[in-house]
Amino acid sequence: MKSKGYTQHRACVLARIDPRVYRRVSKWPADKELRGRLKKLSSERRRFGDRRLHILLKREGWQVNWKKLYRIYREEGLTVRKRGGRKRALGTRTPMAIPQGPNQRWSLDFVSDSLSAGVASVS
Repeated sequence: MKSKGYTQHRACVLARIDPRVYRRVSKWPADKELRGRLKKLSSERRRFGDRRLHILLKREGWQVNWKKLYRIYREEGLTVRKRGGRKRALGTRTPMAIPQGPNQRWSLDFVSDSLSAGVASVS
């Protein structure tokens, strides 16, 4: 509105919003102390989510609705920190060398077989 010199009504028509929405003053309180304390608690207790932080705040004497606390928790971008995953081997494994001659690689092969008499034989 300032750079183009549009009236408030014209700017709202161009942005396709109702002028009452533009003029509306938010009734939500700022809750700066609560937001600050919530951030501090979540940085101290990284594995606690919004439910556990709500319990801690209630113990400290804060009277806050859990739905409001969840809204503030989300607005501040707070989340439970994920734990590290499984450590995987770095790099690629070297393939087994192909033998170039006889008696360079030995391996055992156990195969069991049974005869018609029920006696097992190992070959």
